[in-house]
Amino acid sequence: MSRIRTRVRLDGAAPEAAEGAAARYENRLLLILFLAFGFVFFDRQALPFLAPFISEEIHLSNTELGTLSGVLALTWALSGLVAGRLADKLGRRKPILITAVVLFSCFSAAGGLVTGFLGLLAARALMGVAEGAVLPLAQSLMVEASREGRRGLNMGLLQGSSAGLMGGIVAPLAVVWLAELHGWRTALLVTIVPGLLIAAWIARSVREVPPGGRAQVVDPEAVDMTAAGPKPTVREVLGHRNIVVCMAAACCYLTWFIVIVTFTPTYLLTVKDFSSGTMSGVMTCLGVGWVLWGFLTPAISDRIGRKPTMIAFSATAALCPLAIVYVDDPVSLGLLIVLTYTGLGCFTLFMATIPAETVPRGALATALGLVMGVGELAGGFLAPVIAGRASDVWGLQTAMFISSGGAVAVVLLSFGLRETAPRVLRRRAARAVGVASGSVMSGAAE
Repeated sequence: MSRIRTRVRLDGAAPEAAEGAAARYENRLLLILFLAFGFVFFDRQALPFLAPFISEEIHLSNTELGTLSGVLALTWALSGLVAGRLADKLGRRKPILITAVVLFSCFSAAGGLVTGFLGLLAARALMGVAEGAVLPLAQSLMVEASREGRRGLNMGLLQGSSAGLMGGIVAPLAVVWLAELHGWRTALLVTIVPGLLIAAWIARSVREVPPGGRAQVVDPEAVDMTAAGPKPTVREVLGHRNIVVCMAAACCYLTWFIVIVTFTPTYLLTVKDFSSGTMSGVMTCLGVGWVLWGFLTPAISDRIGRKPTMIAFSATAALCPLAIVYVDDPVSLGLLIVLTYTGLGCFTLFMATIPAETVPRGALATALGLVMGVGELAGGFLAPVIAGRASDVWGLQTAMFISSGGAVAVVLLSFGLRETAPRVLRRRAARAVGVASGSVMSGAAE
């Protein structure tokens, strides 16, 4: 049966005025949440780029560097699990989101005040607690305000392109520049300013319910779309095959991503003997690919389907860490990175879009928190620690092979997904009706 996509009306405004207000709010919300999640990744990515500078004062082994990345992912995972479920139970997301943005900005800046590894570890752990709440809350707000034709694009811009722009392009340029001029402590301390400004903007402009009501994103005949009904349990959420597949994909894809961003700066400086400026330029290419594929991949999935997009773009992503190992020319390496760093666009699909099109609205933040939390726990926390230890024993190239293997695993897992893209489902339904009609006419003729 064809799935119907409508906007659930919650007020009595004239249709034309409501549609105009909804469209304006959709664009404004996208910009606010784009910047909010972008600065989450700016702060998260600052440490790997600053690691060579920090090591001059606080010596960091590969194992310790992996542990710093891993502890943030651990607390991020636990926070995402709790915040998503709490938001669904309370029916309130805005106050939790504001609190999270304020706190992650403060804890990021606190990293510039520490005097040793343990202090830095504590600051990163507390930062992860705050940051973990942002994505499930932001994506659940965004999906409800998005028109069907822009759902994948909006969610891709919010999660993929924002993180790529701020964490992959602005962060390596800004923090390396600040560290060279004023030291790594200053580079961390200034991160508090944009976060506080964004928190104030959220408080002023974001609504719990968008103008015109919440957009309906799943089959209304399959689940209760109202917020008033009984909330689905975690067990019921896990009863959807797509959620289980997305959780497994998150574990493997976070391994791919976290290992690359944690160890590539050190790999380029120590193994390939690049200068800090060349390293910063190559890492910026990661950001360019991140931004580019962050919105193109979900937009393509709106047209050809979530499942084939996950398979094709994950296979391409597996080549990126191999290019880092085997390509020595910085220019060629930068170009290949832009072309193969496709995985961050897939993050939006398995962490947000597919779960949002699978579960009822009352379980949306819970589902997003589960996928993100489990992925961060395994791929974000355990993977960099294991990769760091393996690199100390067998060399830093080992981390890149582990990263590539994570993307290959996602390719295999993606074959188990059930398609959720509205346009693709409608085409399938139309073909099924056409075939059925043709069979009836053929039988009548006989």
